[in-house]
Amino acid sequence: MSILINVTMKNQTYIRPTPPPVRDVPELKWLDQVTGVMDTAFRVPGTNFRFGLDPIIGLIPGVGELVTFGISGALLMVMARHGVSRKVLLMMAGNILLDSTIGAIPILGDLFDAGYKSNRRNLELLRRHYQEGKHQGKGTGILVLMVIGILGVAALLVFLTWKLVALVIGYFQGTLNV
Repeated sequence: MSILINVTMKNQTYIRPTPPPVRDVPELKWLDQVTGVMDTAFRVPGTNFRFGLDPIIGLIPGVGELVTFGISGALLMVMARHGVSRKVLLMMAGNILLDSTIGAIPILGDLFDAGYKSNRRNLELLRRHYQEGKHQGKGTGILVLMVIGILGVAALLVFLTWKLVALVIGYFQGTLNV
């Protein structure tokens, strides 16, 4: 059963069927699977609380957050290629940046990662956008700016991790050099 929706573009209203759910679109089905693995693969016994590999990988100082940041960035680029608007892209990038920034804080950030689930939030944004039928441009220009921003944040994370390792090594060698 298909539900008809009204879509207004350039002052003209068109009636068209609702697009299928993201999980039913073959080229987007893997997004649902990867997001599930990263954010909701495991359940705490006796509760409804679910978490994925994101907070587990994030336990590895520095490297873990870079890996999950990279996976989230790759998911964002795939979502962008499927025609989401710039507003949705910015909301998705904001979710990733918030997750990566707070997620970089040892232990507290991993707890935040387990609860925030930025990939699941982004998939839900894509799902709502896709099912409303509002594919308005690819957002290529903003995507390039976001990739540059993501690379900048990644470089900052690497630098801060390097400084932290140097600080710890200096502490144990007795030559604290800040």
